[in-house]
Amino acid sequence: MTAEPRLIRGVGLAGATTLNMIDMIGVGPFITLPLIVAAMGGPQAMVGWVVGAVLVVCDGLVWAELGAAMPGTGGTYRYLGEIYGKGRLGRLMSFLFVWQLTFSAPLSIASGCIGFAMYAAYAFPALDAEWAARTLHVPLPLLGDINLSMSVTPGTFVAVGTCAVAVLLLYRKITIIERLSNLLWLGVMLTIVWIVASGLWHFDPVLAFDFPPGAFALRPEFFYGLGSALLIAVYDYWGYYNVCFLGGEVRDPGRTIPRAVLLSIALVALIYIVMNVSVLGVIPWREFMATAHSDAQSYVISSFMERLYGRGAGLLATALIMWTAFASVFSLLLGYSRVPYAAAEDGNYFRVFARVHERHRFPYVSLLVLGGLAALFCFFRLADVIKALVCIRIVVQFLAQTVGVIVLRVRRPDLPRPFRMWLYPLPALLAFAGFVYVLLMRDNFQKEIRLAFVLIVAGIIVYLSRARARGEWPFLKES
Repeated sequence: MTAEPRLIRGVGLAGATTLNMIDMIGVGPFITLPLIVAAMGGPQAMVGWVVGAVLVVCDGLVWAELGAAMPGTGGTYRYLGEIYGKGRLGRLMSFLFVWQLTFSAPLSIASGCIGFAMYAAYAFPALDAEWAARTLHVPLPLLGDINLSMSVTPGTFVAVGTCAVAVLLLYRKITIIERLSNLLWLGVMLTIVWIVASGLWHFDPVLAFDFPPGAFALRPEFFYGLGSALLIAVYDYWGYYNVCFLGGEVRDPGRTIPRAVLLSIALVALIYIVMNVSVLGVIPWREFMATAHSDAQSYVISSFMERLYGRGAGLLATALIMWTAFASVFSLLLGYSRVPYAAAEDGNYFRVFARVHERHRFPYVSLLVLGGLAALFCFFRLADVIKALVCIRIVVQFLAQTVGVIVLRVRRPDLPRPFRMWLYPLPALLAFAGFVYVLLMRDNFQKEIRLAFVLIVAGIIVYLSRARARGEWPFLKES
């Protein structure tokens, strides 16, 4: 195992699992439930949640094997370097991962902050008043245009403030942060239990299973709808790997990391599927789907609780969901801030990210930079943020990693593996195929592919410029 004396190994199984779960749940399912129903065209949206759960279990086994074998801070940064060769292609792959994470991680954090502000608008409708809106057109030779929609509302500044508070709370020692995460997890679980129990208490199976004609007919519309639903489901499930980025701060990582990854997936998948069924058993799916592109989509669960118990219950549900959204932002910032630090420590990213707080021993520059970029991305529209985040992450990170776990088995059969993937290599192959499906089986998928391509090209240019100046691969200086 990698020894990292500058950081404290203070996170156990309970803390690792709760950090994963509050990262996974966040505000996503409370906003995206109507979007999945709209994508699938009825209660068969449950297929999206189930297939999404199978996909992330397969990918979770990839993370579990790699995380247990290489439990240092940085997660994928370390894995890609080891898989593809630290002094060769692996150095470029690791750099590209950190490069894209410098943008995709703040996008993920911003989505939680935007969701927080959306639910706040249920209690304070004036937060939705649009002050300004603009679409940025970026022409690309041969590839077409990239269009980015921006919007400024009072809620935008609520989102920015949410990010700032999370940074402030994370500006302290990891052992204190673990206790904070447990407290946040309690609030998340209280929210989920109340929503699910309320839905089940008023459950009407006729509503929940009112499938439209041809709901499961294997037509092109079904598969395209499943692709759109899976993109949303993957976004909602992501976070099960958060503990891998904190590997250098985890106790007994060879056992803790795989257990935390798989346990958090199982618990959250169960929560999502039951919550989806319970809500559809109260609100007719056609009415629910109609909110997908209206203001009500922003706080659909608050409206759900108001329907059952009145305005006061809606406000209480809003407060609890805002708590959940903040918990997710907290967890995301914590995990991702360790990745640029690990790369900078290794000399493969900008040196400033390696700075550690003298007293509390955490990478404060990395935390502040990611928090600042997340605040900036709060000015973009949530739908664009989610699509860009998922596609960039799949192209640059997940595909390389799912193939990489097989490559590493071939290249390093002697590497100690405290956890070995079940049914190897089937889960890795299924994860790869599933992520490709999510990328391509959607309308207008080219937009996000273009964005990922531009980010990769820019990263390669930056890497090659640094490598040439420093005499690193592929410009190794002759000794």
